[in-house]
Amino acid sequence: MAKSRQSSFRRILLTRILLVFVPVLLIGEIVALNKARNSLLKTAKQNLTESAVMKGEKIADAIATLKTSLLIISKTQVIQSALPTETEEFLTKISQQLPTKIDCIQLKNVQTSKIVASSCDGKPIGEENSFVPSQGVDIKVVLPPKLGTTGTRDAKNQLQLLLTAPVYDKGGKLLYSLSLQSALYQQTANKPGSLTGSMVVIAEDGTILAHPSPERVGSNIQEDSNATQLQNTIKNAAIGETGSTNLSFKEGKELVGGYTAISNPLQQESPQKWIVLAVTTTDSALFGLEEIKLILIVLTVGLIGASLLASLYLAPYLANPVEELRDYALNIYSHHTAQPVPHNFKIREFNQLAQALDQMVERLKAWAEELESAWKEAKTANQVKSQFLATTSHELRNPLNIIINCVRLVHDGLCDNREEEMEFLKRADETAIHLLGIINDLLDISKIEAGKLSVVTEPLDLRKLLLEVINIQSVNVQQRGLQLKTDLGSEQIPVKADAAKLKQVLINVIGNATKFTEQGSITIACEMQSTNDQSQVLIHVTDTGMGIDPAQQHKLFRPFVMVDGASTRKIEGTGLGLAISRNLIELMKGSITLTSAGLNQGTTVTIALPLIDISLLSPSEDKGNLEEIEIPTTDEVKSEVNGYDNLQAEPLLNPTEIEDSSATEIDDTEDKLPLLENTGQLTLLTPQSIFSTISAGEACANSTAGER
Repeated sequence: MAKSRQSSFRRILLTRILLVFVPVLLIGEIVALNKARNSLLKTAKQNLTESAVMKGEKIADAIATLKTSLLIISKTQVIQSALPTETEEFLTKISQQLPTKIDCIQLKNVQTSKIVASSCDGKPIGEENSFVPSQGVDIKVVLPPKLGTTGTRDAKNQLQLLLTAPVYDKGGKLLYSLSLQSALYQQTANKPGSLTGSMVVIAEDGTILAHPSPERVGSNIQEDSNATQLQNTIKNAAIGETGSTNLSFKEGKELVGGYTAISNPLQQESPQKWIVLAVTTTDSALFGLEEIKLILIVLTVGLIGASLLASLYLAPYLANPVEELRDYALNIYSHHTAQPVPHNFKIREFNQLAQALDQMVERLKAWAEELESAWKEAKTANQVKSQFLATTSHELRNPLNIIINCVRLVHDGLCDNREEEMEFLKRADETAIHLLGIINDLLDISKIEAGKLSVVTEPLDLRKLLLEVINIQSVNVQQRGLQLKTDLGSEQIPVKADAAKLKQVLINVIGNATKFTEQGSITIACEMQSTNDQSQVLIHVTDTGMGIDPAQQHKLFRPFVMVDGASTRKIEGTGLGLAISRNLIELMKGSITLTSAGLNQGTTVTIALPLIDISLLSPSEDKGNLEEIEIPTTDEVKSEVNGYDNLQAEPLLNPTEIEDSSATEIDDTEDKLPLLENTGQLTLLTPQSIFSTISAGEACANSTAGER
């Protein structure tokens, strides 16, 4: 059951999608608005700068046109004749035809200062004592009257010019002055979003000549709160730069404008310049921003709604498979266990998860079965260990009883003669050696379980070592009346192994084959094999003994394990031989396996060791012939190896004199027998321990392995 503070996957999925999606949309909207605002401002400034340049060019062109027109008019015959009616009609007609807005054109007598003709109903223009140039055209700026003085202000035609030209008669006498008053630029109301801007003209000395606010015309920028910025703009324009700037002519109202500079049209030779600005409000420059903002808001709300709908759709789509898998996992050990894992989802990952869960359940079932099997095996192992303790105690108690009884008989003087005493002492000695072998095996298995058993490998000739072992074990084979067959080849077999430990393994394997074979033969053969670019030699020890049930074969390499049965229990032992042999062979990078077709069908033990380069071997003696070997009698073997001073028995036969290409049946009625007869048979061994009751020859053989 879910805890109260925990949330469901469906709810978490829904809230996480919204918590991630909504902030992203809002941040995106803010970024988009900022980008749009900056882009609109940049575009507006570029347009206003271009508009300022165009306005400046129009002012210069208009003044030049007025000057030229005024000079032409002053030299016409009508003006020079100064007939009032004709002149007035002519001036009216001219004022209407000129492209620039003309407020008034008048012809004035210089001597009497009377108006001869005018296009504005005789209304005087200019000052009372206007200057009349002798040549060319005189231009003056007509500023509106200052606040507090008389005069009218023209809210539309703010930048007005007064142009005056002399009129001479045919004799070249100055008679009249022709004056023209014109609105150089007419301010018009800009439409919302227009980027042409209102014109502002500022002289280089700071005098405002034209301005959207009529009351500012004629004032100086020093009176403005934003004077510093305007001065910087004038300086930049005066040196020939064009650009844009932010202004604030009106309180609380931000303006943006483009600027440029033109030469002073009143005085062509003057270095002074006029600064022409095209100004508009920031709101006008950002006129389209409100629409963009509205679109973004609608889009954001729509996307949030779409994300909500998508979340509501995706939540069950993603949560249903998880919930089904959860329900299955929660009920996996209930009565629903037999139900299959939910699958066939529309999402591949969930199908893979269901498949993985199914595989996990199968593995858990397999592991449960393995655990149950391991528990049973552990229970069986406990029983085997108990049986091993009983067997080992029996194996130790019997030799000790024999030793004690033999020593007491001699000690108490119950023997009839010296020969009988020596016989009892000899038996005690042989039994002590046998007991030592059992204890050595127990020490070896304890080292194996502690991981302290080690080997010292060196290059050696496996064929020579096999001949030594065969020489030692031949007496036991002879005593049991068995045939010994070998097929070892005639060449050296180079391997890298621990000679003492390998000899121990071979003695154990051949000894087991001897013990568990009542009649027939024992075959020892070598086979070369190459697999995966690796060469190895296989030693096959095959007997014709009682064999092993295939169902029991996997147990034989475990410590303390022997196959139970009347046939095997007739031969005593602790069941450690094959376990020790397997660990020793594995430490030498080899392997040991056992195969048997079944009971009474013989056994084959195969030992595999990797081959090495034959050049690593030291030079060996010439090989002899196996047929020339003489097998000593049992008594000779006993007398050779008996006693504690010589536990490391020497081989009774010279291995170099053995020729394994033939084999001869061993007759236990003879003391010396030729061995071996030709055979191609290989390997085998029964899982009998080397600690079973052994003859003096066996005791000697076991002692040759030393500390194993």
